[in-house]
Amino acid sequence: MAGSLADPKRHTDIRMNNALFSVLLFAGSLLAGLLGALTGLGGGVVIIPLLTIVFGVDIRYAIGASLIAVIACSSGSAGAYVRDGFSNIRIGLLLEIATCLGALGGAALATRMPAAGLAILFGCVLLFSALAPSQKETGTSAAPCKPNSFGARWGLNGTYPEPNATQGCIRYNVQRVPLGFGIMGVAGLLSGMLGIGSGAVKVMALDLAMGLPFKVSTTTSNFMIGVTAAASAGVYLHRGYIDPALVMPVMLGTVAGSLGGARLLIKANSDSLRKLFRVVIFALGVEMIYSGIRGRI
Repeated sequence: MAGSLADPKRHTDIRMNNALFSVLLFAGSLLAGLLGALTGLGGGVVIIPLLTIVFGVDIRYAIGASLIAVIACSSGSAGAYVRDGFSNIRIGLLLEIATCLGALGGAALATRMPAAGLAILFGCVLLFSALAPSQKETGTSAAPCKPNSFGARWGLNGTYPEPNATQGCIRYNVQRVPLGFGIMGVAGLLSGMLGIGSGAVKVMALDLAMGLPFKVSTTTSNFMIGVTAAASAGVYLHRGYIDPALVMPVMLGTVAGSLGGARLLIKANSDSLRKLFRVVIFALGVEMIYSGIRGRI
């Protein structure tokens, strides 16, 4: 299976044993799903470097597998977040208009770009997400709500549960909705091109541009990324870049990891999640750029 997806001179020892290949893919995807659920990334930022650099899979097949895994990861964790009151459904549905339109265009572009170009672009997106500033979450009270704001008029403001809060929850107000909508269009474009669900850019848009608390931005991102990935997955399926034998272990591992991450997030410290978010995607971004420049992908 993997021999058709990668350079036959690379990782021959792994491909000689399809069972071992599947087990290793499952284990790596398990960690990717855990990270994706904790940070709102969707797991694709780990899955694609894992498949291309470690297993030597062609990046377009890796993107196809990642998109399916992103859908599964979002489905696995989003339900728990919605049930517990963390995700903002109204914001997610509104912004999904922009991301789906961008995803369709991005998927069409990706099938015509060289593999090295996709790898370098992937790395640049990760570096930008790692180095971009983010809003400091105080965890106390919301910013003043303007009566004529988009958030107030469209009922986008909300609350999320917090055991240490006075009333058991923290209220927040949504800011700069048009700016967030525009950034989400770019996020959808990158999702279709790179197969990452663009969770990194979505979290940045929700957190920095729209002023949502970090836990709300990550959970709302998880709610959105599955729909965004589904919009572009059809293009990759039509082009023949989704291999069931590759997708299956990746999808199963991602689902298992996302379910575990959904439970951990509720009790996790937001500052720790931010640090984990930045360190992991920075390291992966550097590696993907280096591999693309050297022609290793």
